[in-house]
Amino acid sequence: MARKKNSSADVTGPRIRAAALRLFARHGYAAVSMRQIATDVGVQAGTLYLYTADKQSLLFDLMHKHMQDLLAELDALPQAHNPLDGLEQFTRFHIRFHRARSDAVFISYMELRNLEPENFERIEAMRRQYEAHLGSLLARGKAERVFDISDTKLAAFAVIAMLTGVNTWFRESGRLSLAAVEDIYWHMVRKAVGA
Repeated sequence: MARKKNSSADVTGPRIRAAALRLFARHGYAAVSMRQIATDVGVQAGTLYLYTADKQSLLFDLMHKHMQDLLAELDALPQAHNPLDGLEQFTRFHIRFHRARSDAVFISYMELRNLEPENFERIEAMRRQYEAHLGSLLARGKAERVFDISDTKLAAFAVIAMLTGVNTWFRESGRLSLAAVEDIYWHMVRKAVGA
């Protein structure tokens, strides 16, 4: 049987992932069926299984891709000369990267509970790797007496939570530009770590 015109692998696969991302973010993973995803893409429900084993695999793939991209872009940043510069770089990077991917961020935080245990562990390991990058910056800054923090792990969690919160309220049409938000948040992060 010939493929449908709109069903080539290089087109349909990304369209399925984009539709799933959008629908999971809007309605929640549990409320979205494979049939809804197929309808959104404009293919038969059975066609989805040419691209993914099941809905759980699709959720995992979306989260895994998000974390891969996050870690790859973090690794591509230039080496910071000192902990303060590194923390500023991390602050601005985190806001920009996550702002451009608000649906993926929402799913990464809100749908973790829906991952099967093995998938959960794999995503958590990637999250710990990202957190460890910030943790090592904070630990270095504490050791060099640049930062005044009592618990670097707790400080790392607090900074990430504060920065990720930008996605919940920032609007391009709002009174502050993203650059202005970055500046304000950098000032707050700097004060939070006693620098």
